[in-house]
Amino acid sequence: MSEKTRIEEFEVTGEKLIETVKQIIRGGNIRRVAIKSEKGESLIEFPLTLGVAGALILPQLAAIGAIAALVTKCSIVVERSSRWMNNDSVRR
Repeated sequence: MSEKTRIEEFEVTGEKLIETVKQIIRGGNIRRVAIKSEKGESLIEFPLTLGVAGALILPQLAAIGAIAALVTKCSIVVERSSRWMNNDSVRR
């Protein structure tokens, strides 16, 4: 089965940045996360693999926290894997 990806973009304020990224990661099926400025410039980008443990993403969250302190508005660009999103492939 081929793996498809879907791109989603969320606009958030700096104060909501970390919490929103954590919620997105908890949602699963994430391949890559990028944070962009209001002007569309990439500020940080990091890949995520299936089954990433929370401790492994702490350095990225610390960097996102530093960015959140500097920006008022930004976008979170999420690349999701839709591989497990079909009803046929739901594990029971």
